[in-house]
Amino acid sequence: MYAVIKTGGKQYKVEPGTVIRVEKLDAKEGDVVEIPAVMVRDENGNVKTEGKVKAEVLGHGKHKKVIVFKFKRKKNYKRWNGHRQPYTEIKITEVS
Repeated sequence: MYAVIKTGGKQYKVEPGTVIRVEKLDAKEGDVVEIPAVMVRDENGNVKTEGKVKAEVLGHGKHKKVIVFKFKRKKNYKRWNGHRQPYTEIKITEVS
């Protein structure tokens, strides 16, 4: 049994027990969050277009730094900028 969930503008294929990193959610560590599923497929192969997925929040953090470098030749123009995107790590507990 698996489901496709949509959160943070992205879609993820998940099964019970899967640990994924999604865009930061407004929840504390240990909380159980409910995410709507775009598609659910059960053991028999039946596909539903609606469902719910329950997940436990394991923690929050930041991804590795992405360097943004702007450069224009012959103009003495260089700009460095870094960005670290925050994420929430969740563990899928139930697909229904």
